[in-house]
Amino acid sequence: MTKRPLGAQVSHMLKARGVDVIFGIPGVHNQEMYRGIEEAGITHVLARHEQGAGFMADGYARATGRPGVCYVITGPGVLNALTPIGQAYSDSVPVLLLASCLDEVAFEKGQLHQMNDQEGAAASVTDWSETARTAQAAYGLIDRALSEFETKRQRPKAIHVPIKLLEAVADAPPVMRPCMDADTAVPDVTAIAAALSSAKRPMIIAGGGCKPYGDSLRQLAQACGAASFTTYAGRGLFSADDPLHFGSNLSRPSSTDVIAKADVVLAIGTELAEVDIWRPELGHDGTFIRVDIDPEMLTTRPRTDIALCADAGATLTALNAEMPATALSSWTVDEVAKARATWRAEIEAERKGLPQIIDAVRDAVPDDVMIYSDMTGFAYAAKDIWAMDRPAHWHHPFGFGTLGYALPAAIGGAIARPSDPTLCIIGDYGVQYTVAELATAVELQLPLPIILWDNGKLGEIEDSMVNAQIAPNAVIQQNPDFIALAKAYGADAVEPKTLADIAPALKAAFDAKGPTIIRLTPQLTA
Repeated sequence: MTKRPLGAQVSHMLKARGVDVIFGIPGVHNQEMYRGIEEAGITHVLARHEQGAGFMADGYARATGRPGVCYVITGPGVLNALTPIGQAYSDSVPVLLLASCLDEVAFEKGQLHQMNDQEGAAASVTDWSETARTAQAAYGLIDRALSEFETKRQRPKAIHVPIKLLEAVADAPPVMRPCMDADTAVPDVTAIAAALSSAKRPMIIAGGGCKPYGDSLRQLAQACGAASFTTYAGRGLFSADDPLHFGSNLSRPSSTDVIAKADVVLAIGTELAEVDIWRPELGHDGTFIRVDIDPEMLTTRPRTDIALCADAGATLTALNAEMPATALSSWTVDEVAKARATWRAEIEAERKGLPQIIDAVRDAVPDDVMIYSDMTGFAYAAKDIWAMDRPAHWHHPFGFGTLGYALPAAIGGAIARPSDPTLCIIGDYGVQYTVAELATAVELQLPLPIILWDNGKLGEIEDSMVNAQIAPNAVIQQNPDFIALAKAYGADAVEPKTLADIAPALKAAFDAKGPTIIRLTPQLTA
């Protein structure tokens, strides 16, 4: 068929471009987008809320590296999805939001789902937000979005299509064109190579932008004898057994003392944002080098001595070609081990009993598990002490910091990796933001263990108020019976009483034909 309603043509176009799964909720305004989904051979995943659909698309994209796509309706559907779209923007995740919109809003008022500026609202949390006024514009914008996901920093895009245009018969979309090449120019790394090769105590700080380039990163570190940190997003790039790796402990206050001992610091593939270091200054005294694909990120840290706007992979390849074979580093294994032991002891003192619970969970999960965590104390502590043996296997709502992320994102990840294990870690308050998505996991029979950390309060906020000398207020909530709630949705639920009970509970959950809530509390005993 060469002619179909545009909504159906869009689904066929997406399938031809490699999209296999769409997350969303149908409505009267976007029903034309659903006309061609089954015919095109695309799987549609029904969320319970547009926020859930957006987070699922995010989780799917992080698991696969391919764009996550969600369909939403005009007005409130778009607004509901903007929280996860904002999270995707913050964490550089390729999510494509396709929404219906009203045909005219300047003159006619009082329409269903009407808002003043739907395109502008989405623009605040996307790379770009555009309205297609013709079928060719819709096709062109989709191809532009998919092309930019491959060639630029991966950030979400929003495309709005008027309802009458979706209903109108349109010619078939153009055949898929070859994607334009990313910038493959070899960056000039002469100054960086010279600084690293002459350094006595070089240091590399690697972020999420290095995830595909772990081998090249480790080769460079070995060549110059560099000590290393990773940001939370870069965990797994270096082995926990690497004797010169300080871990993902940049947020520990005394990491400034360590960084100050480096005579050259290379920060690559990281924004070094507030959520990476949690202080105004990194703490460097030596030469500071920044490599980032985004030019606006290169000026966000004080006193950058060498800045290079380039892809992390191309930069690492070029540096490895120029580095001499002999390292002159004076870092010692003992000083690294001592620092890591100190930070572990600090965390155990701050969060009594929690590190032991985290260790029990870590020891019980498969090596290739992919983890999605939420804004909860369990995850905050785990990000410092849970050593990852591979990158891109722990996903967290870093910059935007959205509560409720983990459950729907883990569903998206589990759909993306049906033969591989996925784990959700979420808190008792955050889970109530998106708990309805448990029904989606039940429908799809996803074997998804959900670690529910239930301390009966907003513990992190309570601690922050106390530290600020504010009398804790509104930090204790009435929780539901989570075991009964899970079972009401048709999920399994268990409540381990001892640390030894955690492993069998997780094994059963990974083997189950559906999700399992595993409620853990501070009252767990050894």
